[in-house]
Amino acid sequence: VGLNALVISIAAVIGPSLASAILAAATWPWLFAVNVPTGLGALAVGFFALPENPKSGGRLDAISTLLNIAAYGLIILGLDLLTRGGHIASGARGLGTAGIAAGMLAGWLLVHRSLPQAQPLIPIDLLRSRLFSLTIATSIASFTAQMLAFVALPFFFQTVMHRSQVQTGLLMTAWPLAVGVSAPIAGRLADRYPAGLLGGFGLALLGAGLWLLAALGPAASTTEILWRMAICGWGFGFFQAPNNRTLLSAAPKSRAGAAGGMLATARLTGQTAGAALAAMLFGLTLHGPEFSLWLGAAVAAGGCAVSLLRLTRQQLA
Repeated sequence: VGLNALVISIAAVIGPSLASAILAAATWPWLFAVNVPTGLGALAVGFFALPENPKSGGRLDAISTLLNIAAYGLIILGLDLLTRGGHIASGARGLGTAGIAAGMLAGWLLVHRSLPQAQPLIPIDLLRSRLFSLTIATSIASFTAQMLAFVALPFFFQTVMHRSQVQTGLLMTAWPLAVGVSAPIAGRLADRYPAGLLGGFGLALLGAGLWLLAALGPAASTTEILWRMAICGWGFGFFQAPNNRTLLSAAPKSRAGAAGGMLATARLTGQTAGAALAAMLFGLTLHGPEFSLWLGAAVAAGGCAVSLLRLTRQQLA
């Protein structure tokens, strides 16, 4: 799990630096165009290299799948519409509210359908486990804080600190680089220490780093920015590997696919919530970047508290 986080971090390190190089020589659409050959290459490698997994023999529940698509799709679309401004704001807010309401109804129907099922699409059976549900909640909080920061930081660096696009991309690199250093260490420590403790420590560091970034003034030096970004990355890496390991090991082998699906769902739920919250803050105040970082620090602190709840009496002794 630590190696998996390391690979993700290496890709995340390359991303901002490559984006800076592209923006220095071309326009922003090329940031999207470059992903076409990259994605096709990854598809080809995966087709030949990924192993064949044993089949469970079960069928996909089509009704649950459609309800799941409706729940997430309508809620995310509704949140997006609520954050829009300008001349379409009044109509967008009404549609956004209706979309969120419809998405919540679809989510309720999905949960209601899943309750009596032995292997439901939404793993209610796994969520009944206190350890599993707290781990999911911790993951959502961490990715919410991360995305609040990732949306806000480019604007923070460019509008508050008056850095160029290229400088902004290079400054962003410090975070995933620190994740790449800390994640394998945390993965090794996860074999000896409880994830609740390691995750709580990591999220406390993440919250402290975001708070320190938000407190920076326009005249902050590059060094002052980089070590704060490194604290954020180090903390996030310390959380990620032990938390993912716990999430996957808390489920029986027969439900490994469901646990892996919830791992991705928690990540995307947190990232979507963080992006939506940042957009709302940008629409409400001229100090959206700073407020997003403050809120990210608060969410990380909340995630730290939830992570520590996973510690048992034996682990505290």
